[in-house]
Amino acid sequence: MKKILVVDDDVDIGTLLTVFLGKKGFDVSKAHSSKRMLELMTAGKFDVVLCDFRLGDSDGVESLAQIRKIDPAVPVIIITGYSDIKTAVTVIKSGAFDYISKPLIPDEILHTINRALEVSNMDSTVHQPVSARIKESTQGKKDGYIEGESTEAKELFRQIDLVAPTNYSVIIYGESGSGKEAVARAIHDRSNRADQVFVALDCGAISRELAGSELFGHEKGSFTGAISQKTGHFEMANGGTLFLDEVANLPYDVQTLLLRVVQEQNMKRIGGLKEIKLDVRIIVASNESLLDPNHKGKFREDLYHRFNEFSIQVPPLRNRKQDIMIFASHFLSLSNRELSKEINNFDTDVIDCFLQYKWPGNIREMKNVIKRAALLCSEEVIKSKYLPVEISNPDKFIQPGDSHPGMKSQGTDLKNAAHEAEYETIVKVLKQVNYNKSKAARLLNIDRKTLYNKMKAYNLD
Repeated sequence: MKKILVVDDDVDIGTLLTVFLGKKGFDVSKAHSSKRMLELMTAGKFDVVLCDFRLGDSDGVESLAQIRKIDPAVPVIIITGYSDIKTAVTVIKSGAFDYISKPLIPDEILHTINRALEVSNMDSTVHQPVSARIKESTQGKKDGYIEGESTEAKELFRQIDLVAPTNYSVIIYGESGSGKEAVARAIHDRSNRADQVFVALDCGAISRELAGSELFGHEKGSFTGAISQKTGHFEMANGGTLFLDEVANLPYDVQTLLLRVVQEQNMKRIGGLKEIKLDVRIIVASNESLLDPNHKGKFREDLYHRFNEFSIQVPPLRNRKQDIMIFASHFLSLSNRELSKEINNFDTDVIDCFLQYKWPGNIREMKNVIKRAALLCSEEVIKSKYLPVEISNPDKFIQPGDSHPGMKSQGTDLKNAAHEAEYETIVKVLKQVNYNKSKAARLLNIDRKTLYNKMKAYNLD
Protein backbone atom coordinates (compact mmCIF):
# COMPACT_ATOMS: atom_id res chain seq x y z
CA MET A 1 0.00 0.00 0.00
CA LYS A 2 1.43 3.35 -1.07
CA LYS A 3 1.90 5.95 1.68
CA ILE A 4 0.71 9.52 1.06
CA LEU A 5 1.41 12.52 3.31
CA VAL A 6 -1.22 15.30 3.09
CA VAL A 7 -0.04 18.67 4.43
CA ASP A 8 -2.64 21.47 4.68
CA ASP A 9 -3.34 23.96 7.48
CA ASP A 10 -7.04 23.92 6.51
CA VAL A 11 -8.34 21.11 8.73
CA ASP A 12 -11.43 20.50 6.57
CA ILE A 13 -9.43 20.14 3.32
CA GLY A 14 -6.88 17.93 5.05
CA THR A 15 -9.62 15.66 6.38
CA LEU A 16 -11.46 15.46 3.04
CA LEU A 17 -8.26 14.55 1.19
CA THR A 18 -7.37 11.95 3.81
CA VAL A 19 -10.80 10.28 3.56
CA PHE A 20 -10.89 10.43 -0.25
CA LEU A 21 -7.40 8.96 -0.72
CA GLY A 22 -8.01 6.37 1.97
CA LYS A 23 -11.03 5.11 0.02
CA LYS A 24 -8.78 4.84 -3.05
CA GLY A 25 -6.52 2.36 -1.27
CA PHE A 26 -3.74 4.65 0.00
CA ASP A 27 -2.23 4.71 3.48
CA VAL A 28 -2.69 8.41 4.31
CA SER A 29 -1.14 10.52 7.05
CA LYS A 30 -1.95 14.20 7.51
CA ALA A 31 -0.21 17.23 8.96
CA HIS A 32 -1.55 20.74 9.55
CA SER A 33 1.81 22.49 9.81
CA SER A 34 5.31 22.38 8.41
CA LYS A 35 6.62 21.38 11.81
CA ARG A 36 4.32 18.33 12.02
CA MET A 37 5.15 17.43 8.40
CA LEU A 38 8.86 17.25 9.24
CA GLU A 39 8.16 15.13 12.32
CA LEU A 40 6.18 12.59 10.27
CA MET A 41 8.76 12.49 7.47
CA THR A 42 11.58 11.96 9.95
CA ALA A 43 9.66 9.08 11.55
CA GLY A 44 8.81 7.23 8.30
CA LYS A 45 9.12 7.20 4.51
CA PHE A 46 6.34 8.35 2.18
CA ASP A 47 5.77 7.63 -1.52
CA VAL A 48 4.19 11.03 -2.30
CA VAL A 49 3.81 14.32 -0.42
CA LEU A 50 0.74 16.46 -1.19
CA CYS A 51 1.55 19.89 0.28
CA ASP A 52 -0.42 23.14 0.37
CA PHE A 53 1.55 26.09 -1.01
CA ARG A 54 0.72 28.38 1.91
CA LEU A 55 1.05 26.94 5.40
CA GLY A 56 0.77 28.95 8.59
CA ASP A 57 4.45 28.46 9.44
CA SER A 58 5.97 28.07 5.96
CA ASP A 59 5.51 28.64 2.23
CA GLY A 60 5.95 26.36 -0.79
CA VAL A 61 9.60 27.21 -1.42
CA GLU A 62 10.61 26.70 2.18
CA SER A 63 8.51 23.54 2.59
CA LEU A 64 10.08 21.99 -0.52
CA ALA A 65 13.58 22.75 0.75
CA GLN A 66 12.76 21.15 4.11
CA ILE A 67 11.30 18.05 2.44
CA ARG A 68 14.34 17.65 0.19
CA LYS A 69 16.67 17.64 3.21
CA ILE A 70 14.86 14.62 4.64
CA ASP A 71 13.95 12.75 1.43
CA PRO A 72 15.53 14.04 -1.80
CA ALA A 73 13.65 11.52 -3.98
CA VAL A 74 10.03 11.79 -2.82
CA PRO A 75 7.75 13.44 -5.44
CA VAL A 76 6.08 16.57 -4.05
CA ILE A 77 2.75 17.84 -5.43
CA ILE A 78 1.92 21.45 -4.56
CA ILE A 79 -1.67 22.56 -3.86
CA THR A 80 -2.23 26.17 -4.87
CA GLY A 81 -4.88 28.78 -5.56
CA TYR A 82 -5.06 30.54 -8.92
CA SER A 83 -3.43 33.69 -7.53
CA ASP A 84 -0.35 31.63 -6.57
CA ILE A 85 0.16 29.77 -9.85
CA LYS A 86 3.10 31.90 -11.01
CA THR A 87 4.88 31.31 -7.73
CA ALA A 88 3.94 27.63 -7.87
CA VAL A 89 5.61 27.33 -11.26
CA THR A 90 8.76 28.75 -9.67
CA VAL A 91 8.55 26.07 -6.98
CA ILE A 92 8.12 23.39 -9.65
CA LYS A 93 11.25 24.65 -11.37
CA SER A 94 12.97 24.07 -8.03
CA GLY A 95 12.04 20.40 -8.04
CA ALA A 96 8.36 19.84 -7.21
CA PHE A 97 6.75 17.14 -9.36
CA ASP A 98 3.62 19.11 -10.27
CA TYR A 99 0.91 21.34 -8.85
CA ILE A 100 -2.88 21.14 -8.64
CA SER A 101 -5.02 24.25 -8.26
CA LYS A 102 -8.03 24.97 -6.09
CA PRO A 103 -10.89 24.23 -6.21
CA LEU A 104 -9.65 20.66 -5.96
CA ILE A 105 -11.02 18.10 -8.41
CA PRO A 106 -10.84 14.49 -7.10
CA ASP A 107 -10.02 12.90 -10.49
CA GLU A 108 -7.22 15.42 -11.09
CA ILE A 109 -5.73 14.72 -7.65
CA LEU A 110 -5.82 10.97 -8.18
CA HIS A 111 -4.41 11.23 -11.72
CA THR A 112 -1.51 13.44 -10.57
CA ILE A 113 -0.66 11.14 -7.65
CA ASN A 114 -0.70 8.07 -9.91
CA ARG A 115 1.63 9.79 -12.37
CA ALA A 116 3.97 10.68 -9.55
CA LEU A 117 3.98 7.07 -8.37
CA GLU A 118 4.60 5.83 -11.91
CA VAL A 119 7.63 8.09 -12.29
CA SER A 120 8.83 7.07 -8.85
CA ASN A 121 8.70 3.40 -9.88
CA MET A 122 10.62 4.15 -13.07
CA ASP A 123 13.35 6.21 -11.47
CA SER A 124 14.48 6.29 -7.86
CA THR A 125 16.68 9.36 -8.38
CA VAL A 126 15.67 12.91 -7.56
CA HIS A 127 12.55 13.84 -9.52
CA GLN A 128 12.91 16.46 -12.18
CA PRO A 129 10.59 19.45 -12.47
CA VAL A 130 7.62 19.54 -14.82
CA SER A 131 9.86 20.85 -17.61
CA ALA A 132 11.32 17.35 -17.96
CA ARG A 133 8.67 15.35 -16.14
CA ILE A 134 8.91 11.96 -17.80
CA LYS A 135 11.69 10.94 -20.15
CA GLU A 136 11.01 7.35 -21.02
CA SER A 137 14.28 5.62 -20.36
CA THR A 138 16.33 3.39 -22.59
CA GLN A 139 19.92 2.34 -22.14
CA GLY A 140 22.58 4.04 -24.19
CA LYS A 141 20.30 6.64 -25.80
CA LYS A 142 21.01 10.36 -25.63
CA ASP A 143 18.82 12.26 -23.11
CA GLY A 144 16.86 9.07 -22.36
CA TYR A 145 14.81 9.25 -25.57
CA ILE A 146 14.40 6.30 -27.89
CA GLU A 147 16.02 7.37 -31.12
CA GLY A 148 15.58 4.10 -33.02
CA GLU A 149 17.81 2.40 -35.58
CA SER A 150 15.98 3.23 -38.81
CA THR A 151 17.23 5.76 -41.34
CA GLU A 152 14.09 7.83 -40.73
CA ALA A 153 14.70 7.93 -36.97
CA LYS A 154 18.35 8.94 -37.37
CA GLU A 155 17.38 11.78 -39.71
CA LEU A 156 14.68 12.92 -37.28
CA PHE A 157 17.12 13.21 -34.38
CA ARG A 158 19.76 14.81 -36.60
CA GLN A 159 17.28 17.63 -37.23
CA ILE A 160 16.40 17.81 -33.52
CA ASP A 161 20.09 18.19 -32.61
CA LEU A 162 20.47 20.82 -35.33
CA VAL A 163 17.62 23.11 -34.25
CA ALA A 164 17.63 22.55 -30.46
CA PRO A 165 20.48 24.97 -29.57
CA THR A 166 18.85 27.82 -31.54
CA ASN A 167 15.90 29.92 -30.46
CA TYR A 168 13.94 29.19 -33.67
CA SER A 169 10.21 28.56 -33.61
CA VAL A 170 9.50 25.05 -34.91
CA ILE A 171 6.53 23.43 -36.64
CA ILE A 172 6.33 19.66 -36.08
CA TYR A 173 4.22 17.72 -38.57
CA GLY A 174 3.13 14.14 -38.06
CA GLU A 175 0.19 11.79 -37.78
CA SER A 176 -1.77 11.48 -34.56
CA GLY A 177 0.15 9.43 -32.00
CA SER A 178 3.46 9.59 -33.86
CA GLY A 179 5.29 11.30 -31.00
CA LYS A 180 5.16 15.02 -31.83
CA GLU A 181 5.15 16.08 -28.17
CA ALA A 182 8.12 13.79 -27.46
CA VAL A 183 10.00 15.52 -30.28
CA ALA A 184 9.09 18.93 -28.81
CA ARG A 185 10.36 17.83 -25.40
CA ALA A 186 13.57 16.51 -26.96
CA ILE A 187 14.15 19.90 -28.59
CA HIS A 188 13.53 21.68 -25.28
CA ASP A 189 15.72 19.33 -23.26
CA ARG A 190 18.64 19.77 -25.66
CA SER A 191 18.30 23.55 -25.76
CA ASN A 192 19.68 26.37 -23.62
CA ARG A 193 16.27 26.46 -21.90
CA ALA A 194 16.52 22.89 -20.60
CA ASP A 195 16.54 24.03 -16.96
CA GLN A 196 13.38 26.10 -17.52
CA VAL A 197 9.75 25.00 -17.71
CA PHE A 198 8.20 23.10 -20.63
CA VAL A 199 4.46 23.79 -20.93
CA ALA A 200 2.21 21.88 -23.33
CA LEU A 201 -1.32 22.80 -24.46
CA ASP A 202 -3.57 20.65 -26.66
CA CYS A 203 -5.41 23.25 -28.73
CA GLY A 204 -7.84 20.59 -29.94
CA ALA A 205 -9.05 19.90 -26.40
CA ILE A 206 -10.12 23.43 -25.45
CA SER A 207 -13.34 25.17 -26.44
CA ARG A 208 -13.34 28.15 -28.79
CA GLU A 209 -14.67 30.36 -26.00
CA LEU A 210 -11.82 29.53 -23.59
CA ALA A 211 -8.91 29.37 -26.05
CA GLY A 212 -7.83 32.98 -25.42
CA SER A 213 -8.04 32.58 -21.65
CA GLU A 214 -6.00 29.35 -21.75
CA LEU A 215 -3.24 31.02 -23.77
CA PHE A 216 -3.11 34.50 -22.24
CA GLY A 217 -4.95 34.20 -18.92
CA HIS A 218 -7.60 36.61 -17.68
CA GLU A 219 -8.35 39.05 -14.89
CA LYS A 220 -11.12 38.55 -12.37
CA GLY A 221 -14.43 39.81 -13.72
CA SER A 222 -13.17 40.22 -17.29
CA PHE A 223 -16.08 38.12 -18.61
CA THR A 224 -19.02 36.12 -17.28
CA GLY A 225 -17.66 33.24 -15.22
CA ALA A 226 -14.24 34.82 -14.58
CA ILE A 227 -14.57 34.53 -10.81
CA SER A 228 -10.81 34.71 -10.20
CA GLN A 229 -7.60 35.68 -11.94
CA LYS A 230 -6.15 33.01 -14.23
CA THR A 231 -2.56 32.67 -15.41
CA GLY A 232 -2.33 31.61 -19.06
CA HIS A 233 0.05 29.13 -20.64
CA PHE A 234 2.25 31.85 -22.13
CA GLU A 235 2.89 33.34 -18.70
CA MET A 236 3.47 29.93 -17.17
CA ALA A 237 6.03 29.13 -19.88
CA ASN A 238 7.91 32.43 -19.52
CA GLY A 239 11.63 31.75 -19.80
CA GLY A 240 11.04 28.27 -21.17
CA THR A 241 9.22 26.54 -24.03
CA LEU A 242 5.52 26.54 -24.96
CA PHE A 243 4.28 23.61 -27.05
CA LEU A 244 0.97 24.10 -28.87
CA ASP A 245 -0.36 20.77 -30.15
CA GLU A 246 -3.02 20.71 -32.89
CA VAL A 247 -2.46 24.46 -33.32
CA ALA A 248 -4.70 24.55 -36.42
CA ASN A 249 -7.70 24.20 -34.08
CA LEU A 250 -7.22 27.69 -32.63
CA PRO A 251 -10.04 30.10 -33.59
CA TYR A 252 -9.10 32.75 -36.14
CA ASP A 253 -9.59 35.66 -33.71
CA VAL A 254 -7.28 33.99 -31.18
CA GLN A 255 -4.70 33.53 -33.95
CA THR A 256 -4.77 37.30 -34.43
CA LEU A 257 -3.95 37.86 -30.74
CA LEU A 258 -1.31 35.15 -30.92
CA LEU A 259 0.40 36.84 -33.87
CA ARG A 260 0.75 40.07 -31.90
CA VAL A 261 2.20 38.24 -28.89
CA VAL A 262 4.71 36.35 -31.05
CA GLN A 263 5.78 39.54 -32.84
CA GLU A 264 6.09 41.81 -29.82
CA GLN A 265 7.07 39.25 -27.16
CA ASN A 266 4.69 40.79 -24.65
CA MET A 267 1.03 40.32 -23.79
CA LYS A 268 -1.88 41.40 -21.62
CA ARG A 269 -4.22 39.06 -19.80
CA ILE A 270 -7.79 39.21 -21.12
CA GLY A 271 -9.40 42.17 -19.37
CA GLY A 272 -6.01 43.34 -18.10
CA LEU A 273 -4.06 46.57 -18.61
CA LYS A 274 -0.57 45.53 -17.54
CA GLU A 275 1.92 44.56 -20.26
CA ILE A 276 3.75 41.32 -19.41
CA LYS A 277 7.17 40.88 -21.01
CA LEU A 278 7.71 37.42 -22.46
CA ASP A 279 10.70 35.25 -23.31
CA VAL A 280 9.11 32.09 -24.68
CA ARG A 281 10.26 29.68 -27.36
CA ILE A 282 7.27 28.40 -29.31
CA ILE A 283 6.97 24.92 -30.82
CA VAL A 284 3.73 24.00 -32.57
CA ALA A 285 2.44 20.73 -34.00
CA SER A 286 -0.12 19.74 -36.58
CA ASN A 287 -1.11 16.57 -38.43
CA GLU A 288 -1.88 18.56 -41.58
CA SER A 289 -0.26 21.41 -43.47
CA LEU A 290 -1.09 24.72 -41.84
CA LEU A 291 -1.48 26.16 -45.35
CA ASP A 292 -3.56 23.30 -46.72
CA PRO A 293 -5.39 24.77 -49.77
CA ASN A 294 -8.50 22.78 -48.79
CA HIS A 295 -8.71 24.84 -45.59
CA LYS A 296 -7.83 28.26 -46.98
CA GLY A 297 -8.65 31.01 -44.52
CA LYS A 298 -8.57 28.68 -41.53
CA PHE A 299 -5.01 29.46 -40.44
CA ARG A 300 -3.39 32.88 -40.79
CA GLU A 301 -0.59 32.83 -43.35
CA ASP A 302 1.40 35.53 -41.53
CA LEU A 303 1.23 33.49 -38.30
CA TYR A 304 2.38 30.41 -40.21
CA HIS A 305 5.47 32.26 -41.44
CA ARG A 306 6.23 33.40 -37.88
CA PHE A 307 6.19 29.79 -36.72
CA ASN A 308 7.90 28.30 -39.75
CA GLU A 309 11.51 29.19 -38.92
CA PHE A 310 12.17 25.45 -38.98
CA SER A 311 9.93 22.44 -39.61
CA ILE A 312 10.27 18.77 -38.76
CA GLN A 313 8.31 15.83 -40.18
CA VAL A 314 7.84 12.94 -37.72
CA PRO A 315 7.63 9.67 -39.69
CA PRO A 316 4.72 7.31 -38.96
CA LEU A 317 5.57 4.08 -37.17
CA ARG A 318 4.69 1.94 -40.22
CA ASN A 319 7.63 3.59 -42.06
CA ARG A 320 10.05 2.71 -39.25
CA LYS A 321 10.08 -1.08 -39.45
CA GLN A 322 13.49 -1.33 -37.78
CA ASP A 323 12.20 0.59 -34.76
CA ILE A 324 8.95 -1.31 -34.17
CA MET A 325 10.37 -3.97 -31.86
CA ILE A 326 12.61 -1.41 -30.13
CA PHE A 327 9.51 0.51 -29.08
CA ALA A 328 7.64 -2.72 -28.30
CA SER A 329 10.39 -3.94 -25.96
CA HIS A 330 10.52 -0.56 -24.26
CA PHE A 331 6.75 -0.45 -23.64
CA LEU A 332 6.82 -4.04 -22.39
CA SER A 333 9.51 -3.05 -19.89
CA LEU A 334 7.36 -0.13 -18.68
CA SER A 335 4.31 -2.38 -18.38
CA ASN A 336 6.29 -4.94 -16.38
CA ARG A 337 7.25 -2.26 -13.89
CA GLU A 338 3.76 -0.83 -13.68
CA LEU A 339 2.09 -4.24 -13.23
CA SER A 340 4.92 -5.90 -11.25
CA LYS A 341 5.18 -8.66 -13.86
CA GLU A 342 8.11 -10.46 -15.46
CA ILE A 343 7.05 -11.00 -19.07
CA ASN A 344 10.23 -11.82 -20.93
CA ASN A 345 9.44 -11.37 -24.60
CA PHE A 346 6.99 -11.58 -27.49
CA ASP A 347 6.04 -14.76 -29.29
CA THR A 348 7.32 -14.98 -32.89
CA ASP A 349 3.72 -14.77 -34.16
CA VAL A 350 3.30 -11.49 -32.27
CA ILE A 351 6.48 -10.08 -33.77
CA ASP A 352 5.20 -10.98 -37.25
CA CYS A 353 1.85 -9.31 -36.46
CA PHE A 354 3.58 -6.15 -35.23
CA LEU A 355 5.77 -5.90 -38.33
CA GLN A 356 2.86 -6.42 -40.75
CA TYR A 357 0.34 -4.18 -38.99
CA LYS A 358 -0.02 -0.61 -40.31
CA TRP A 359 -0.26 1.07 -36.85
CA PRO A 360 -2.76 3.82 -37.79
CA GLY A 361 -2.52 5.14 -34.22
CA ASN A 362 1.29 5.00 -34.34
CA ILE A 363 3.41 4.90 -31.17
CA ARG A 364 0.51 5.82 -28.89
CA GLU A 365 -1.51 2.89 -30.24
CA MET A 366 1.41 0.49 -29.74
CA LYS A 367 1.87 1.61 -26.13
CA ASN A 368 -1.80 0.98 -25.36
CA VAL A 369 -1.81 -2.38 -27.17
CA ILE A 370 1.17 -3.62 -25.15
CA LYS A 371 -0.20 -2.30 -21.85
CA ARG A 372 -3.43 -4.21 -22.50
CA ALA A 373 -1.62 -7.36 -23.60
CA ALA A 374 0.64 -7.27 -20.54
CA LEU A 375 -2.37 -6.91 -18.27
CA LEU A 376 -4.10 -9.92 -19.86
CA CYS A 377 -0.97 -12.06 -20.14
CA SER A 378 -0.49 -14.78 -17.50
CA GLU A 379 2.58 -16.32 -19.14
CA GLU A 380 6.23 -15.38 -19.59
CA VAL A 381 5.73 -14.50 -23.25
CA ILE A 382 3.05 -12.35 -24.89
CA LYS A 383 1.16 -14.43 -27.46
CA SER A 384 -1.16 -13.37 -30.26
CA LYS A 385 -4.26 -14.31 -28.26
CA TYR A 386 -3.60 -11.29 -26.04
CA LEU A 387 -3.65 -8.84 -28.96
CA PRO A 388 -6.67 -6.98 -30.37
CA VAL A 389 -8.31 -8.77 -33.28
CA GLU A 390 -7.37 -6.07 -35.80
CA ILE A 391 -3.71 -6.96 -35.16
CA SER A 392 -3.81 -10.69 -34.45
CA ASN A 393 -6.37 -11.57 -37.14
CA PRO A 394 -6.90 -8.65 -39.51
CA ASP A 395 -8.94 -10.79 -41.91
CA LYS A 396 -11.68 -11.03 -39.29
CA PHE A 397 -11.54 -7.35 -38.35
CA ILE A 398 -14.56 -5.31 -39.36
CA GLN A 399 -13.86 -3.10 -42.34
CA PRO A 400 -16.12 -0.42 -43.84
CA GLY A 401 -18.92 -2.22 -45.65
CA ASP A 402 -18.95 -5.13 -43.19
CA SER A 403 -21.63 -5.58 -40.57
CA HIS A 404 -20.70 -4.58 -37.06
CA PRO A 405 -20.70 -7.33 -34.39
CA GLY A 406 -24.15 -7.56 -32.85
CA MET A 407 -25.82 -5.96 -35.88
CA LYS A 408 -27.68 -8.67 -37.70
CA SER A 409 -28.77 -6.99 -40.86
CA GLN A 410 -32.18 -8.35 -41.73
CA GLY A 411 -33.14 -7.10 -45.16
CA THR A 412 -35.68 -4.38 -44.51
CA ASP A 413 -34.59 -3.55 -40.91
CA LEU A 414 -34.18 0.22 -41.34
CA LYS A 415 -32.74 0.79 -37.85
CA ASN A 416 -29.92 -1.70 -38.38
CA ALA A 417 -29.23 -0.31 -41.84
CA ALA A 418 -28.90 3.19 -40.35
CA HIS A 419 -26.48 1.92 -37.68
CA GLU A 420 -24.38 0.14 -40.30
CA ALA A 421 -24.23 3.27 -42.45
CA GLU A 422 -23.21 5.35 -39.44
CA TYR A 423 -20.52 2.85 -38.47
CA GLU A 424 -19.11 2.78 -42.02
CA THR A 425 -19.01 6.59 -42.18
CA ILE A 426 -17.20 6.94 -38.85
CA VAL A 427 -14.58 4.34 -39.80
CA LYS A 428 -14.07 5.91 -43.21
CA VAL A 429 -13.58 9.41 -41.78
CA LEU A 430 -11.26 8.19 -39.01
CA LYS A 431 -9.03 6.51 -41.56
CA GLN A 432 -9.18 9.53 -43.82
CA VAL A 433 -7.80 11.81 -41.07
CA ASN A 434 -5.34 9.24 -39.67
CA TYR A 435 -7.46 8.77 -36.53
CA ASN A 436 -7.31 12.42 -35.46
CA LYS A 437 -10.48 12.58 -33.38
CA SER A 438 -10.75 16.38 -33.33
CA LYS A 439 -10.62 16.58 -37.11
CA ALA A 440 -12.94 13.57 -37.51
CA ALA A 441 -15.52 15.19 -35.24
CA ARG A 442 -15.42 18.37 -37.32
CA LEU A 443 -15.85 16.48 -40.60
CA LEU A 444 -18.71 14.45 -39.12
CA ASN A 445 -20.27 17.68 -37.78
CA ILE A 446 -20.50 16.37 -34.20
CA ASP A 447 -18.64 17.28 -31.02
CA ARG A 448 -15.71 15.23 -29.69
CA LYS A 449 -17.72 13.77 -26.81
CA THR A 450 -20.39 12.45 -29.18
CA LEU A 451 -17.68 10.91 -31.38
CA TYR A 452 -16.06 9.23 -28.37
CA ASN A 453 -19.42 7.78 -27.29
CA LYS A 454 -20.14 6.42 -30.77
CA MET A 455 -16.66 4.93 -31.08
CA LYS A 456 -17.16 3.20 -27.74
CA ALA A 457 -20.58 1.89 -28.81
CA TYR A 458 -19.10 0.50 -32.02
CA ASN A 459 -16.05 -0.92 -30.24
CA LEU A 460 -13.73 1.44 -32.10
CA ASP A 461 -11.99 2.94 -29.04
